[in-house]
Amino acid sequence: MGTCAVTALLVTSDAGHVLIDAGVPEAAPRVEANVRALGFRVEDVRYILASHAHGDHVGGFAKLHADSGAAVVSRDADADAIERGHGDRGDPQYLATDRFPPVAGVRRVRDGEAVRIGDVAVTAHATPGHTPGSTSWTWDSCEGSSCRHVAYVDSVTAISDDAYRYDDEAAHPGVVAAFREGLKTISELPCDVLLTPHPDASDLWTRLGAHASRPLVDGDACRRYAAGGLERLDRRLAKERVSAAPAPAARRP
Repeated sequence: MGTCAVTALLVTSDAGHVLIDAGVPEAAPRVEANVRALGFRVEDVRYILASHAHGDHVGGFAKLHADSGAAVVSRDADADAIERGHGDRGDPQYLATDRFPPVAGVRRVRDGEAVRIGDVAVTAHATPGHTPGSTSWTWDSCEGSSCRHVAYVDSVTAISDDAYRYDDEAAHPGVVAAFREGLKTISELPCDVLLTPHPDASDLWTRLGAHASRPLVDGDACRRYAAGGLERLDRRLAKERVSAAPAPAARRP
C-alpha cells in the first residue's frame, strides 16, 4: 500500500484488516487510495501496527487513524514516541529525525502478544536496536490448506545521529545486549516470506512480480537478514572503540 521506498502493508480478513506501517505524513492519502484501489474500505482497517517510531514509517498514522477509527498498536517506548510525535534520547537517531503528527491513546502490546481479527493473528516480537521499541510481526497467510509463515521484520541497521554511542553502557544500559537478543529472535522467527519496512532491505523487488529473479519463499531469509544486522552492529561497535581510543603520544625528537 505504500511508496516504492517505504512499506505500508495490508493484512486482510473477512472481519476487517490490519495495516502495518503507513509511510510519511504526506503518503497517507496515497495509502488510503491504494487500499480502495484493491477493493477494500479504509473504514474496515481495525488495527494499525508500528514497526518503529520514525516519521517515515508512522508519520501517516494520525490521518489513517482518524479516517479509519483503527486502534494504533506499538510496543512500550515507541508507543510513547508515537503519542509525542517524536522519540527521545533512547532512540539512536533522535537528533537526526523530524517530528511527525502524534496519535493519542496508542495501545501497548507485549512481546509475544497477538493482535487478532477474524481468523488472522499477527504476533509482536521484540526486536529492539533500531529504536528501543522496534517490533517485528509474524502471521500465517493461507490459501486453502496451504499456509506460509510471513515475517515483517523491522530494520536492524545500527545507525545513529552523531552524538549517540551504542557502547556507552552508562548512558544506554543494556542496549547492545538487547540488540543482540533481538537479532537472535529474528533468526528464529517462523519465516517463509520475509518483508521489511524498507523493501530494498530484503531485496523484495528481486523476489516479487513478473521480472522476479529469486523466489519469494525462502526459509533462510530471516536468518540471513539477522546475520547481516549482527555483522553491521559488530562493525559499528568496532568503529566506536577505535574512535574512543586515546591518540598515541607524540614522539619527542
